[in-house]
Amino acid sequence: MGRPKPLLDWRGRTLIEYQIGELLAAGVDQVIAVLGHGAEDVRPFAERAGARVAVNTGYRGGRAGSIRTGAMAVPDDTGAVVILNVDQPRDREIIRAVLKAHRSGLSPTTVPSYQGRHGHPAIFAGRLLPELRNVDEASEGLRAINRRHAAERTEAPIDDPAVLLDLNLPADYEAARSAPDSSAGST
Repeated sequence: MGRPKPLLDWRGRTLIEYQIGELLAAGVDQVIAVLGHGAEDVRPFAERAGARVAVNTGYRGGRAGSIRTGAMAVPDDTGAVVILNVDQPRDREIIRAVLKAHRSGLSPTTVPSYQGRHGHPAIFAGRLLPELRNVDEASEGLRAINRRHAAERTEAPIDDPAVLLDLNLPADYEAARSAPDSSAGST
């Protein structure tokens, strides 16, 4: 992006403030913002929005390090873990719907889907914390956990393409911002 993604403008706030606010408004008890590159620049925004911060000092090693860092910060008695990257902005209604599906399904993993494609956020039962704490890039991180538990996964059908939104490139970001809803888009 040429600048830190968490500090991009999204609906009048920084992306990280938006996402933390939506997670909390959807009913997530506690948000742990895992920060990597530019952590000290992003930290005040995350804390002001109500998140606890965990810093992944090995962020150059890939996403798995951030998953491990976040999972280590989660208490052992946690019922469920919602994983959502900052560049996948989701509004509270989507998060709430996936949480509801997870609670009613009682499966180890829950993902939203739109027209047969899986999106985000992903929710993992607390009993999977040991697996989350041991993910690595070599075993494909979360994909490996999802594959192991695919037969038991709950899918939450969501009639909103925003569950697929991923702001990987400047063009993705600009297209999403110019969309009428600013949350709609696809990968």
